[in-house]
Amino acid sequence: MGDRIRVALVGGGAAGKQHLEGYRSLPEQFEVVALCDVAEGAGLVAEANAIPRVLTDFREMCRLDDVDVIDLCTPPYLHYEQTLQGLDAGRHVICEKPLPASLAQVDRVIAAEKQSGRRVMPIFQYRFGHGLQKLKRLVEQGVAGRAYLTTVETAWRRRAAYYAVPWRAKWATELGGALVSHAIHAHDLVYHVLGRARSVSAHMATLVNPMESEDCVSASLEMMDGSLCSLSVTTGSPAEISRHRFCFENLSAESNTEPYRNSSDPWTFTGDSPAIDARIEGVLRGFVPRPERFAGQFSRFHQALQSGTELPVTLADARAAIELITALYHSARTRQPVSLPIPADHPLYDGWQP
Repeated sequence: MGDRIRVALVGGGAAGKQHLEGYRSLPEQFEVVALCDVAEGAGLVAEANAIPRVLTDFREMCRLDDVDVIDLCTPPYLHYEQTLQGLDAGRHVICEKPLPASLAQVDRVIAAEKQSGRRVMPIFQYRFGHGLQKLKRLVEQGVAGRAYLTTVETAWRRRAAYYAVPWRAKWATELGGALVSHAIHAHDLVYHVLGRARSVSAHMATLVNPMESEDCVSASLEMMDGSLCSLSVTTGSPAEISRHRFCFENLSAESNTEPYRNSSDPWTFTGDSPAIDARIEGVLRGFVPRPERFAGQFSRFHQALQSGTELPVTLADARAAIELITALYHSARTRQPVSLPIPADHPLYDGWQP
């Protein structure tokens, strides 16, 4: 593999086009050499992005000899098998969320990655927003102090037309509702800053659209560090917002409310005293902005492959997200708190889908 990583993209829909935008912004690091898609408009997507080959057969694409990385932007129910097939073909794999449909599946992917000698990177692009990165820096340098309380709102709007896509709104193909398809990013940011939860309690309902899975969630978390966190999710908010608010011993941090870019600037950091404000200003003065979103994750992925260091997002991160989702579904169904970690003999270890 040379300095330019050769990518085969699978799926040229909305997610695939965002990935392509990320690759286009990093021309010295990536080259997209093939697009695999069964959609009628795949040829137009390839032409618009100067992709030389269009295929409709995933196995045929895996056999291409000039591909380093397979990037999966397919519907969720395909992720698990396609990830394993990519590894079996000797390729690195990038995969959109959610990577698998259960803890059992993610554990099998972890084992397959280890055996293959290749790398699997799940997508959590919101981690690389400058606002979130600044908070991470303040926490790591000890300015924030002990965490007290975190609140997260994912209040978006999805109407019937959104669910007209055949694979959406079905347990077997989308794998879950708003918790899985929409709020997974916002909840990953909590883990990225604070670490994992110790216990969760959740309520869920289907109130906005007629569908198999949930579209409203209210949950409470006790984090491993002893702090508390509340999560709220809906696809029924006419005013779309995403909001994170972290209360620490020494400062509060509040995101902007842009629904799909709230990890980017501006964030508001308020110290508990003028002295702490001065420390915040000093730390952030040294902040060096890097690419955000997909370009931010892909550029760090390139660096990790070239240097042999840890990926910017790992299968352990994907497993933590899947474990949280599993616990939240189990709590909502049993109406009981659920402790983490979840063992292999847990009733939902093999999947939360009914």
